[in-house]
Formats: sequence, structure tokens, C-alpha cells
Amino acid sequence: MRRQLQLVACAVQFLTRVPMPAQAGFEPGWITRSARYFPLVGQGVGAISAAAWLAGLQVWPPALAALVAVGLGILVTGAFHEDGLADTADGLGGGRTPERRLEIMKDSRVGTYGVLALGLVVALRVAALTSLSPGFGAVALVAGHGAARATAVMAMRATPYAGDRDAAKWTPSPAPPGFADFAVAGLIAVWPFAFMPPAATVAGLGPALVAAWLTMLLARRLVGGHTGDVLGAVEQVFEATFLVGLAAVFRPG
Repeated sequence: MRRQLQLVACAVQFLTRVPMPAQAGFEPGWITRSARYFPLVGQGVGAISAAAWLAGLQVWPPALAALVAVGLGILVTGAFHEDGLADTADGLGGGRTPERRLEIMKDSRVGTYGVLALGLVVALRVAALTSLSPGFGAVALVAGHGAARATAVMAMRATPYAGDRDAAKWTPSPAPPGFADFAVAGLIAVWPFAFMPPAATVAGLGPALVAAWLTMLLARRLVGGHTGDVLGAVEQVFEATFLVGLAAVFRPG
């Protein structure tokens, strides 16, 4: 139990800016092992965004409440996944060889592709949330954030690591998350969907999984697999597509 609590704390520390106590005996491989709890951390971020969404609706119109809710989630994570999306868009869009694409992705500067991808995805998330009813929007935020992190774990398991391990934002383990890690992540990710209508769940999950999988396939073809930035892009693509899919079938009135 103590080890699992350490892995939860490691996942929180890695994915968010929430202060956590120092982990005694920390090993770099813990980050990969803690991937089983990434959806749990995502659900926590989603719950914070959901609380901001519901509170914001009491004083602001839906568009402003949605912007505050999405913005607070970005603040809690330190734009961790958004940064990965921007770097991935720049690298995959701007390089001609796998080596050059990876080099661009490591550059801290943001280019045209990154700005456009980041602006579009954030705008989609805000606009889609605006179109949802208050309660359903809150559930969607918790479910979407959790499932998006589970999809990133799937990418870690389904594709090889393609970057320079010595220059990575985290130290990837030689082996990806095991089947047990992926299974736990999946089980954690699914519980919020019990509070969603089946039709809306299918409309959200189906397109989001396809979009995330296509992102993984594109990264595998262009750079040979995933990097930390690619995982951020997978998470963001899933999250935006999920909310857009829900907005297509579940609107107030």
C-alpha cells in the first residue's frame, strides 16, 4: 500500500503543479510505473475544472465560465500537456526527417504549427463545454480528463519511445508500462462514464479514441514512436475530440 501511495504522489508531482512532499528513495523508473494512476490525477484536474465551471455559471455566461474552467485546468497542470501538443505540432509539421522533427520538438520556442494547434484545441474545448448543460458538462470534464490520460498510457504501451532518453522531460524506463499498469489505468478511467447516457458516451469516446490513435500512428510514422511531447498531444487531441463529440449529441433543451 505504501508503494502505491508513493506512485500516486509521483503521478501527481509529474503531471501537475500541486506541491507534493519529497519522495524518499525516489527512482526515475517510478514515473513510468506511476502511469497506472495518470487517469486518477486527470480526474482530479477535471474535478477542479468542473467545480470552476459550476461556480462560474452562477455569476458569468457559459462562454466565460467555460474559459475559466479550461484555464484553471491548464494552470493546475502548468500547461504540461498543452506544451507537448505545441511541440509535437511544430515537430511533425516542420521537419523533413525523423531526426529533424525530434530536434524541433526539443526546441523551447513555439512556431506557427504549435500556435495554431494550441489555439484550435483550447478553443474547441471551451466552445464544446459552453454547449453542454451544467451538470453534464461537469461530469464530462472529469470523465474526459481521466480517459485522456489513460489514452496517453495506451500510447506509452503501444508505441516505442523515439526520443533521446538522456534529454527527455522524464527518464523513460527501458520497458513500457506493463499490462497490469494499463489495466488499472483503464479501470480507473471508466467509472465516470456510469454517470453519462450511453449514446453520449459512444459519441464522445468513439471519435476521441480514433483521433488519439491516428495521432499515435502519425507520430510512429514520422518520428518512430512516442516522446513526452507526443503523449501530451495524444492527451489534448483526445480531450478536445471527446468534448466536441459530446456537444454533438447532448445539448441543453
